[in-house]
Amino acid sequence: MRKQGEKMIFVELNDGSCAGNLQVLVQKGDDEGKNKLVEGVFAKGGTGVSCKVNGKIIKSVAKGQAIELKAESVTILGGVDAATYPMPKKKLTLEYMRENQNWRIRTRTMRAVQNIRNQCAWATHSFFQGHGFKYVHTPLLTGADCEGAGEMFAVTNLIKEGSKISDIPVVTDESEKRTDTIDFSKDFFGKPVSLTVSGQLNVETYACAFSDVYTFGPTFRAEKSKTTRHLAEFWMIEPEIAFATLEDDMALAEDYVKYCVKSVLDKCASDVQLLTDYHQREFAQAKKRGKVAKGAEAPSKLSDSLQVLLGKPYKRLTYTEAIAILEKEIEEYRAIVITEEEAKQMKAKDLKKKTKGKHRFEFPVFWGVDLASEHEKYLTDKIFKAPVILYNYPKDIKAFYMKMNEDNKTVQAMDMLVPGIGELIGGSAREDNYDVLVKRCEELKMETKPLQWYLDLRKYGSVPHAGFGLGFERLVMLVTGMSNIKDVIPFPRAWGLCDF
Repeated sequence: MRKQGEKMIFVELNDGSCAGNLQVLVQKGDDEGKNKLVEGVFAKGGTGVSCKVNGKIIKSVAKGQAIELKAESVTILGGVDAATYPMPKKKLTLEYMRENQNWRIRTRTMRAVQNIRNQCAWATHSFFQGHGFKYVHTPLLTGADCEGAGEMFAVTNLIKEGSKISDIPVVTDESEKRTDTIDFSKDFFGKPVSLTVSGQLNVETYACAFSDVYTFGPTFRAEKSKTTRHLAEFWMIEPEIAFATLEDDMALAEDYVKYCVKSVLDKCASDVQLLTDYHQREFAQAKKRGKVAKGAEAPSKLSDSLQVLLGKPYKRLTYTEAIAILEKEIEEYRAIVITEEEAKQMKAKDLKKKTKGKHRFEFPVFWGVDLASEHEKYLTDKIFKAPVILYNYPKDIKAFYMKMNEDNKTVQAMDMLVPGIGELIGGSAREDNYDVLVKRCEELKMETKPLQWYLDLRKYGSVPHAGFGLGFERLVMLVTGMSNIKDVIPFPRAWGLCDF
């Protein structure tokens, strides 16, 4: 709200249905002195007030809007104490908004982000349902580790509030002496159970019956990381296609991403423009404060960046070819590897001199390395300036269920890399030969008993199949231009963060 003189108030009204606000003109005397409109509106606060307005839509004489509402009556439904309201009408940092997650959706920026998130969710179901996929609700509780990473949240009712260590059941040895090993046979499920990191293994069972299926739900990872790229709770989209190859999998992934991007451009144009204005304004202010690296370019229009994702077919190259490109960049001095530890041992001026005119990698590049985000973004942002799909990765850096290539060194895995993000999608053709899959589990020293139900899919009517996983929050980051993953999910859960 803003007051103009003693007889007029302009109110910016938004009911959440769109990005734009409706300007309401409140004039003293329009109510014939009955409700004291101007005095009544300001009496119960300004920004954040909930109100009901009756009036007439009229042509606006102001720039930037075609119409406005001339109020005849204003009813304050929920007042605000302006002195204590946590979301005042002033510039609020994203950091501040993360500390006020229950209020941040009232800002235009967060509303735009969440509106686009909603559109991406709608597009996801529309795309897969339109292609004949069945939506499968996979369980959140699991007795298997899909990725083999071990970074899972344990689920138990052996430990309750007020429990003592002596209350926890443990395994006893031959002499009936208590050991240090927890006896999970006494737990709710009679065995160790965790929150799932993926619905893939479960949804594969349905692919053997429906052919084309997908799951879209929350997943969890107990990774102790506070970076802008990690969450402990996040949503995954995981389609699985039967009678399919790695080529089919890559084609499906590209078609899906393009469908979502086009849906956002078609349905959320005003939100995309609002976020463009936000990013450009933030850059200009950061540059003014001297917080922008020398030579850094201002953000382009978000719609232009998204159009790049809809253009030519995505570049495809093998992991081996990608490594060769990065090694050539280093050999020809366009890039240099200086680890964080090495940088700490150098003087600032020496580090600056050594990296002058070169792109610095903090992680080494060699065949067999699990590419870091900095390597992935170098390929998309510097080399190709477009999305890239890498495939045929070394088996030692990929999951047990991925189909082995004939060279016995690589697997039929693929990762889609996109500008500004790095890895967006990870997928593969699945190993459909029982003996090969069991051998692979043995190589990785995996316990196969909890996975026997999954292995048995290969014993009875096995079919060639493939699939991928996409972290939904990374997709939302891509189409909103937001750089912190905690800003694209309504209530972020991360290491040390589980509020609201």
